[in-house]
Amino acid sequence: MTKQAWLAQKYPKHEERMQRFSTVSDMEVEPLYTPEDVKGIDYERDIGLPGEYPYTRGVYPSMYRGKFWTMRQFAGFGSPEDTNQRFKFLLAEGQNGLSTAFDMPVLMGYDADHPRALGEVGREGVAVSTLDDMERLFDGIPLDQVTTSMTVNCTASILLAMYLAVATSRRCPGARWGARSRTICSRSTSPRRSGSAHPNRRFASSPT
Repeated sequence: MTKQAWLAQKYPKHEERMQRFSTVSDMEVEPLYTPEDVKGIDYERDIGLPGEYPYTRGVYPSMYRGKFWTMRQFAGFGSPEDTNQRFKFLLAEGQNGLSTAFDMPVLMGYDADHPRALGEVGREGVAVSTLDDMERLFDGIPLDQVTTSMTVNCTASILLAMYLAVATSRRCPGARWGARSRTICSRSTSPRRSGSAHPNRRFASSPT
């Protein structure tokens, strides 16, 4: 029996619990897949081996058989010293990566002493305005052993440069440290309603 025949004759006799099934990317999931659906696929070109382009089977050859996924708890509040203490606690409890929460002035491109930052410094994340702040934030943390995620958009490149400067000052080899950040400014504007980088300013952003 072909897929088309099965869908026409067998499947309609059993009702589905939902009208539509889809992935988190809203790609519709069909009730049945057979070799008919992969007739045009070239294995090496479209699927490949683990750790090889196009990475449909994972970015590393051994994936989770070789290393567990990184566990990070979103953390950041108050001063760099406050968050540094929290980072060290999380690492001591078994966390193997860091996820940094920055306060609203950082997200919107303002230093902590800017008038528009009044009342918001360190409230919803850690306050970082200078390279010295970044150095104190990661003081005593082995950057060659821990990867860091920084949840920030508009000022991502600036903070990533600060992180790089800290790693370089510690003579941490580039191949040994890892950090990531986002540069999706629209994410701060639409879902969070916080702000977006103003086109007429280099670093600051205008609130929505």
